[in-house]
Parts: sequence; structure tokens; C-alpha cells
Amino acid sequence: MKFGVMAAAIAVTALVAGNHAVHAQQVFQNTITGDALDVDGTAPKEGRDTPAVKKFMETGVDPYVEVPGCLPKGEEVYLESCSGCHGHIGEGKVGPGLNDSYWTYPKNATDKGIFETIFGGANGMMGPHGQDIELDNMLKLIAWIRHMQKDDVKDAPWLTAEQKKAYKPFNIEEWEKTGRAAAQKEQCKISGN
Repeated sequence: MKFGVMAAAIAVTALVAGNHAVHAQQVFQNTITGDALDVDGTAPKEGRDTPAVKKFMETGVDPYVEVPGCLPKGEEVYLESCSGCHGHIGEGKVGPGLNDSYWTYPKNATDKGIFETIFGGANGMMGPHGQDIELDNMLKLIAWIRHMQKDDVKDAPWLTAEQKKAYKPFNIEEWEKTGRAAAQKEQCKISGN
């Protein structure tokens, strides 16, 4: 009897530990210092309990990339928070361009890396936006930045193989003429929403 109870306790402990490992959060680091970012303590309380945020916190991959219904909100956040320095379509101004294959910080080629740079800031005038932008909207912002890519698909490691097959370089005229309206008719939804 004692052995059975002990075996059951070990099994439950293993299940709990295994389940915790599956849901482990990524460690996010400041782009410049490498210090750990306090995402939980800094980010606004709103917009952090969505399926997309939960998935991103576990995987470091933005599930909104190339989800058409998420792009209009991402564009809105970009125009409000980023375009003054990075240009209307990511062409660069005071801050570097964001729509080509060159990244000032190479880690920004990953969703996790660009999140860390936006959230914690970088050199120059790039201040942290972790306290300003809700996490769900930050993922939509990243999706928009990815969508503005104008260079070859081989330079877009954030896209899945399936997304690369359908990839077209960003064209602002096409977006303004038909793309935005079509995207606004779509839902910003990933599986699990």
C-alpha cells in the first residue's frame, strides 16, 4: 500500500513538472544590455491574456504574422508609435528602415528579437515601449512590420514555408487600394481564439 501511494505521488509530481515545462515562458532580454526584461511587471494589464500572447510567450513566435485581419490594427499601432522615426512604410528616417532585409540588430530577424527591441528599447532614440503598447497589440505591430517587407522572401525567416509560397513584396499602393479594405473584413484570429 505504501509503495502504491509513493508511486502515485511520484507520478503526479512528474505530471505537474512536465506540464509546467510545456508552458514555460521564454526569457526575454534587453537588446543592448542583455538583462532580463520584466514583461509581467512592465506590460499593461490589458491585452496580455489572449491566445496569441500566450502562444508567443511560450514559443517566441508571433502567431499573427500574415494573418490578414490583424494587419489593420498593426498598421494603426505602427503609424502611432513608430512611423515618426522609421518612416510611413518602414523606409527609415531618424531610425533605421524596417522594411528591408538589413537589421541593425540581427536578432530582429526573429519575432522574439524584434519584440525584445520594441519592448525594451535600443540605442539612440529608440526608447522602450513595453509600458506603452499592450502585448496583443505589440504582436499585431510586429505582424505589420513583417508585412511591410519588400525584399526577397529568402530574407524573411519569420515566415513559414507555406507563407513563403504566397509571399509578395509589400506594395503600399496595392495595400491602400484593396489590401487594407480586404483585411478589415477579416477577423484577427488564430486557432484557439
